[in-house]
Amino acid sequence: MEGKKSKPRALLIFGAPCSGKTTFSEKFSWRFDLAYYNFDEISEQYRLSRKNVLLLIELLTRTGKNLIIEGGLGTEKERAEVRNVLRACGYEPTLVWIQTDISTIRLRMKRLYKSVSAAREAYDTAVASLEAPTEVEKPVILSGKHTFETQARHILAGLADSEQTK
Repeated sequence: MEGKKSKPRALLIFGAPCSGKTTFSEKFSWRFDLAYYNFDEISEQYRLSRKNVLLLIELLTRTGKNLIIEGGLGTEKERAEVRNVLRACGYEPTLVWIQTDISTIRLRMKRLYKSVSAAREAYDTAVASLEAPTEVEKPVILSGKHTFETQARHILAGLADSEQTK
């Protein structure tokens, strides 16, 4: 008898600017040899429309590999669009919300922008359109201040739990 093959997974990483999304995503992708795509950077670099981002995600699913996707997930609607594309392509998406307290974010942004006013403007612009996840979205919530090891254990536990509840 043949075993049931599990679906490929996609971790959808989102949160406030400087919350630790990219740091976590890069480390997790390296540790577990996963493909990682930052769609904010890709969209900006290639001036992609939302429609083209979704098409690119669909094309990436043809690899059948597990993915980490960051960016383009700020609103509930955007997250739903990406999850729908992934599910239609046979993927199991998991939403990961990285939370960090405002004082840590401000400190990180000040270091990044080297100016309090530039950091404040960037933060205000980014969070103006950011929507917290709803209960229905069932996100795995990580602290952006915890160690990577703690974050990784939390994600792996969350993935194991979701696999058992199927």
